[in-house]
Amino acid sequence: MTNPDSTKGASRKRGRRSMTLYAEGEPMVWLTGGALAIALLMIITMLVYVGFMGAANFWPLPIVEVRTASGELLLGEVTRQQLYQPPVANLAQLDEARLKRVQGEMGERDGFVRRRLVRTGNYELTGSRFHWVSDYNIDEEHNPEWAIVAERMEWGNFYGYPLSFLIDGEVVADTPESVWAQVQAIHKEIRARWQSRKRLETHDIGRANREEERARLAMVDAERRFDGGAIGAEQRDQARRDYEETFARVRKDHARITAEIRALNQKNERYVLRMRTGTGQETTLHLADVVRAYPANRLTAAQKTGVFLSRWREFLTDDPREANQEGGVFPAIIGTVTMTLVMTLFVVPFGVLAALYLREYAKAGPLVSAVRIAINNLAGVPSIVFGVFGLGFFCYIFGGYIDEWFYSARLPAPTFRKGGVLWASSTLALLTLPVVIVATEEALAAVPSSMREGSYACGASKWQTIVRIVLPRAMPGIMTGMILAMARGAGEVAPLMLVGAVKLAPDLPLDFMNWSGTLGPILTGPIHLDRSFMHLGFHIYDVGFQSPDSEAARPMVFTTTLLLIGIIVVLNLSAMVLRGKLRKRFMTGAF
Repeated sequence: MTNPDSTKGASRKRGRRSMTLYAEGEPMVWLTGGALAIALLMIITMLVYVGFMGAANFWPLPIVEVRTASGELLLGEVTRQQLYQPPVANLAQLDEARLKRVQGEMGERDGFVRRRLVRTGNYELTGSRFHWVSDYNIDEEHNPEWAIVAERMEWGNFYGYPLSFLIDGEVVADTPESVWAQVQAIHKEIRARWQSRKRLETHDIGRANREEERARLAMVDAERRFDGGAIGAEQRDQARRDYEETFARVRKDHARITAEIRALNQKNERYVLRMRTGTGQETTLHLADVVRAYPANRLTAAQKTGVFLSRWREFLTDDPREANQEGGVFPAIIGTVTMTLVMTLFVVPFGVLAALYLREYAKAGPLVSAVRIAINNLAGVPSIVFGVFGLGFFCYIFGGYIDEWFYSARLPAPTFRKGGVLWASSTLALLTLPVVIVATEEALAAVPSSMREGSYACGASKWQTIVRIVLPRAMPGIMTGMILAMARGAGEVAPLMLVGAVKLAPDLPLDFMNWSGTLGPILTGPIHLDRSFMHLGFHIYDVGFQSPDSEAARPMVFTTTLLLIGIIVVLNLSAMVLRGKLRKRFMTGAF
């Protein structure tokens, strides 16, 4: 007789053999895990590359002096190198010894030879900043001990040898050691006077000009109201007298500030550094125009680290110079953070209220379905379309009405009928609104219905239930939507090109030092919502694709990209910390 147990065991074995690996899910585990690993590898590779290229740009490089076969002398820093195949026409012009040298190099590298890009600077003398030099074309190369790098306010870097140091036209040092000692002793004092002059030009004169403009606008407004019959002649005359008194006081302040600036300039002009370039040309440098100078080939590791940190400090705290190719990006940092925070203040309340209505109040039907479809489609609209809408509706229409109603004294000069922080934030709030609505709806749906029913059973109204039960437990999900909105809004560039971002903005949108009260019903406080602003994303586009010298701008592109990523990470981490605290408090509302 056949044993039933053995028959069942055989059938189970046959069943297990017939089940495929795909049915068991093992291939999908490997596929999904591999996709995740590849995605993480791509992200990490990008971050490492951008971080290395951005940070390495601030490390001081040694200076090389190169003599080519044609007798040309080049002095500068080697910024990068590459392998290439030299043209046949160039090889035909080489002598026999040099040709053998090239053939030897090409044999080792499969037809390629190395060339290096030397940053020679001295743009006002040579008309170029970079030169490619092939290895086979070099007759002599060395690292001169007393080659100096001078980073200047204008014309970029200067590379040369110190000849003498002059005070009031008299030579006080004429050897490299003594010249460099004089520069080290006096340069900090000169730069301190330059900073004082800059503060006088920007803050003091700017404050005086704003005070005069405020009095002038008050006088113009009084004239307009007098013509309309709103005020009498006495009030109009008082506004005129106030303006005349303010104008006289501002003129005195201007004269005093101008005299101080002239005195600072005269002190700084006493100190002159005579330099010789690698080609033998002699020129003079005013130390007030030199941001930083150092003998690159004499620096120790600690001194190189000091230069590296000094460049980072300048990058984070100073204004840009040389068509944004050098200097700092402090205005862009302030503009990016201000715009992102104002955008968040706009989008989160409206997004949460819209999601509350759709989830808690609206009845299911064709209209609600159409609204949800519209919200989802809105998330797929190209960002430049939002920029065009913001320019037309916010700037020209809404901004035009605001100017007519509240700032007519300033017309025809626009106040809000142009790009600014307010309209840029509003445009990006509209752009990121679907993200907040969808995330908030999902968070509200994750709150158990039993909690709502328990609240109703205790006698609470619907609004009390939403405020005290639903919203607190949905807050982590709402914070998730806010984080996603901040990340997208901070990195958008296309809309900002139309509604507020500019290449250079001398006045910051966030200004505590020059805030002197209310200028209108919207311009209140230290956040100047009418001002155009610099943005890190637009700064990357401008430097990387609109710069007249792509090689000189390349370091700034990587460094600014690294900084933008860092700012987005810091903003997101701050929101994540807050979300984590809310999640611990309301565990049932985790999303």
